[in-house]
Amino acid sequence: MRGKNKKPNIVLENVLIEDFASEAKCLSRVNDEVIFIEGPVAPGDYADLRITKSKKNYKEATAINIRPTSAFRTQTTCSHFGVCGGCKWQHIDYQQQLVFKTKQVTDNLERIAKVDLPAINPILPSKETFYYRNKLEFTFSKNRWLTAEEMNTEGNLSKNALGFHVPKRYDKILDVSHCYLQPDPSNKIRLAVKDFAEKHDMEFYELVRQEEGVLRNLIIRIAKTGDLMVIVQFAKNSPEEIQLMMDFLANEFPEITSLNYIINTKGNDTFHDLEVINVKGFPYIIEEMEGLKFRVGPKSFYQTNSTQAYELYKITRDYADLQGDELVYDLYTGTGTIANFVAKKARKVIGLEYVEMAVEDARVNSEINNISNTEFYAGDMRKLLDEDFIKQNGRPDVVITDPPRAGMDEPVVRTLLEAAPKRIVYVSCNPATQARDLALLDAKYVVTAVQPVDMFPQTHHVENVVRLDLREN
Repeated sequence: MRGKNKKPNIVLENVLIEDFASEAKCLSRVNDEVIFIEGPVAPGDYADLRITKSKKNYKEATAINIRPTSAFRTQTTCSHFGVCGGCKWQHIDYQQQLVFKTKQVTDNLERIAKVDLPAINPILPSKETFYYRNKLEFTFSKNRWLTAEEMNTEGNLSKNALGFHVPKRYDKILDVSHCYLQPDPSNKIRLAVKDFAEKHDMEFYELVRQEEGVLRNLIIRIAKTGDLMVIVQFAKNSPEEIQLMMDFLANEFPEITSLNYIINTKGNDTFHDLEVINVKGFPYIIEEMEGLKFRVGPKSFYQTNSTQAYELYKITRDYADLQGDELVYDLYTGTGTIANFVAKKARKVIGLEYVEMAVEDARVNSEINNISNTEFYAGDMRKLLDEDFIKQNGRPDVVITDPPRAGMDEPVVRTLLEAAPKRIVYVSCNPATQARDLALLDAKYVVTAVQPVDMFPQTHHVENVVRLDLREN
């Protein structure tokens, strides 16, 4: 018998890939049993399946020996496709990506929410299908992922990497030669930083033995205004090496408008609790939308597809249908982008957010745009948004909510039902949890509009905006 934690070693040969499934997987059925498949396959392909997990009602598998015969396939662009997990749908024709994303939204709303739905609007495609991200994070490693070809190559290979985590391997980094997600000078900066570090014997971070290495993480943010932010994380305080790298970046890339570094000795790369030291330019970059300026700091959240974010916010504003006299609550407001975007059409907008620093950014964004009809509050949404808060601040006429992937907490949904605003606009990056919340809101609300938006081409992710109107008594 195999051990309790040992994966089954079963291979099913020449299986037809039947359909797309959630989380960038596909599915097949063998002997009436559903198998969810990972790997660069598409419906219509044939592949051998290595079973990795057996459950009562389904199995999980990895596709091997793929025979690519799917009509949905297209030529891939990136040389790292199949190893890097960043663009798992790059082999799928973009129009077909949009078809499945629409199906994903429809299936979730019909099967989970089980509410009356209007006709779902055609998904809004992204104008840019490559080079659309405004932010990328790259990780240094001195123990990089080696391809099968490299492992069979004689001679010494550099083990240094500056790139992305290989899927399901926290300890292995894929060295990226060219990434098609972020426009230049992103690739130029990343390659120059790696080359400079190696020439000056700067030690790359070791993920497993965390006491080793200096260079840890590189973050690049590019705004539509042309502003450019670079942040380097160092694993220890090494003044000479920090100065060396900062001087190099400042001199080699004068277009950097915000150059920063962080010293992070923790066991993870998160830096929301750490000091960010600005060494050149401003401690922020500026994004712009309809004449509004938004400061984006090193710790600020901003939608990573700037062009599509504008389209998303316009839909949100249209669904809010503001006439100028409404009190609006903007839940999970982040840095107040939506709140400030809709403020000129409302009497007042109140933004609520977990993160205090984000709320500070939201207030600054109101101030620099001369917006005086916004207020922002920080706290745990489940505790912050209660009947007392509503009594003190007024019962909302319209609520806009843009929660994280987990959706809204049930106490928040209950409070909305009690407050009974005449309209709710629900922006979601996870149609499954959105559908769960819509089922609860159905007690008082009817869904009157649904608009999927593609923010992340070459991936399975999809945003969805739903308008709900209070039912008539």
